[in-house]
Amino acid sequence: MAPLEQAQRWAVVGAGGMLGRDLVDVLTDAGAAVRALTHADLDITEADATRRALAGADVVVNAAAWTDVDAAETHESEAIAVNAVGAAHVARAARLAGARLVHLSTDYVFDGHHAAPYPEDAPTAPESIYGRSKAAGERAVRDEAFDHLIVRTAWLYGAHGRCFPRTIARLAAERDRLAVVHDQVGQPTWSRDLAELIVRLVGARAPAGTYHGTASGRTSWHGFARRVLAAAGSSVPVDRVPSAAFPRPARRPQFSVLGHDALRRVGVEPIGDWADRWDVAAPSVLAGIADVREAQQVGYPSSSVSR
Repeated sequence: MAPLEQAQRWAVVGAGGMLGRDLVDVLTDAGAAVRALTHADLDITEADATRRALAGADVVVNAAAWTDVDAAETHESEAIAVNAVGAAHVARAARLAGARLVHLSTDYVFDGHHAAPYPEDAPTAPESIYGRSKAAGERAVRDEAFDHLIVRTAWLYGAHGRCFPRTIARLAAERDRLAVVHDQVGQPTWSRDLAELIVRLVGARAPAGTYHGTASGRTSWHGFARRVLAAAGSSVPVDRVPSAAFPRPARRPQFSVLGHDALRRVGVEPIGDWADRWDVAAPSVLAGIADVREAQQVGYPSSSVSR
């Protein structure tokens, strides 16, 4: 990683989530001064509280979001309050503090109909309430904070909390056979890798703009599940099924592969191939899976960004 500026003061909003916890760990290990703000510490829907909480920060990372993709379909106002209005509050507070803002966004801002990786400047066309709320958050960030880094991620997994690999491994220990969708394609991304990428991006003094923080390569949920079970030492068969086999209230993007040209243009190396990174991540991610509550259905994550 690029060396941190030791005098920089970081504030991580959403520090209790999967990504937030990894980011706090990465910054702490690097000797940075970091203020970890969980939802209990800060409700970003409250403008004045957000401004006070972020005063004095040099770098603000907003990893807080409404991430229940399906519930957003019937709770649109709540999703917008966090993902759009709350994002605007954080962006404004960062600007008033004179801080650089890193805002986390998602592949759900795209329609998922492409056959080639989405470039950073591709038109957004979300097809769910969650995606629309996150696209609105991106617009708010661009309007409110000139010194911003919007980092889109997708298919995020990690050691802290519920995620696709841990659910798959647990279900494989309880069932004789699994069924996982094969017609959605994306880039499984380790939250620790994303945390390190954010630090590298800030350390490189990347110009304001939009970047994609996903692993390289691509696979389906079915392909990812097979790789997870191999790491878990499981021989449970995994059937390939279409998305229609798991109807959900919110439409999932069929194609969530994001391009990384913007990172390369500023001299920041993208995250490595998803399969290689999974091999490194697997021991820590699969540890303690008995503590994870079982998902109701296999084949979908509930969200892309942790709160």
